[in-house]
Amino acid sequence: MTSQLSQHLPPTHTRRPRGPTLPAHRLPDLPGRVAIPGQSRGAPGPPSPLEWFNTAPEPDAERALLACLRSRRWALLLAGHRPYPDMASLLAASDEATYDLSPGEIAEALAAEPLPSLPEDTYTAAHTALNAAHAAYEAKFGHVFVICLDGVPGNEILDRVLESIRSRLANDPEDEHQVTKDQLRLLARERLGKPAGGARNCANNPDGAAPGK
Repeated sequence: MTSQLSQHLPPTHTRRPRGPTLPAHRLPDLPGRVAIPGQSRGAPGPPSPLEWFNTAPEPDAERALLACLRSRRWALLLAGHRPYPDMASLLAASDEATYDLSPGEIAEALAAEPLPSLPEDTYTAAHTALNAAHAAYEAKFGHVFVICLDGVPGNEILDRVLESIRSRLANDPEDEHQVTKDQLRLLARERLGKPAGGARNCANNPDGAAPGK
């Protein structure tokens, strides 16, 4: 990537022990999450993160996007429709591109998603209950459970995740596919716009390529 890029964002999720239902060759955790906030204002200076994204070589822009959502078609669509006048336009384009993903492309994105993380002080019994819930979900739907927890207080994360898994276990596969797609859309929006230490927090550093790039 370029010198305009900021340091890695910390991953929004951490991988937890998995149920036995998914293949063993899952992709590794993503090395970072993209944040492409709106253009900064003030004295002239280096390009803003959004300006960098609008003008970066297409392979660099696609690599940055793949650190946000592991869908090559989604990344190609967003990179191919540059420039974006503002962050709202980029997020709207992200939503539209996510809605257009096929079941196979959703599966591609899910293959790189880690499980939702829990606060470090979560008690052992809660981890046991959550692992059992994840295993039941994966056994039914064949893929990892994903949920956007943006804005959820830390002390409510466990209850929110358990409640959501148990509720979504009642869905049929077609309905759950739509719910999953919408959660991926929300995760992509969160990662695209998540601030992290100032205006210049656009994407991975030069060594932070997304898996497979």
